[in-house]
Amino acid sequence: MKPVQLHHSAAASRLVEESMLACQVGSGTVNVLATPMMIALMEQAASLCLSDYLEEGETSVGTYLATDHSRATPPGATVTATAEILSADGKCVTFRVEASDEKGIIGQGTHKRVVVNEQRFEQRAKESLNS
Repeated sequence: MKPVQLHHSAAASRLVEESMLACQVGSGTVNVLATPMMIALMEQAASLCLSDYLEEGETSVGTYLATDHSRATPPGATVTATAEILSADGKCVTFRVEASDEKGIIGQGTHKRVVVNEQRFEQRAKESLNS
């Protein structure tokens, strides 16, 4: 992994579609953006933010996320998640994450990702099934 620049940020956006609603993903019965989908967008933003610092064969995996989901977002709205690098300790990088729609912030929190060798990581995951 290359040295990371603190406060580097990236964003990811998605139009809220039916497949992203709480009633569709099993996280509730309402027709609003599901919390797991907001979280996935936050992780995508952090992954994109860190991608500039990865060496060949490396990827990052999420290891921690503490967030709130403070406001509902209906289908048809666009949600944007941003991630900003707060700190790096070896291969562990901590981000401030935030999600918003056209009306403002819908969630925010802290996310950690660890840089790993992609091939070895996947191999160890496969081997864990056989142990």
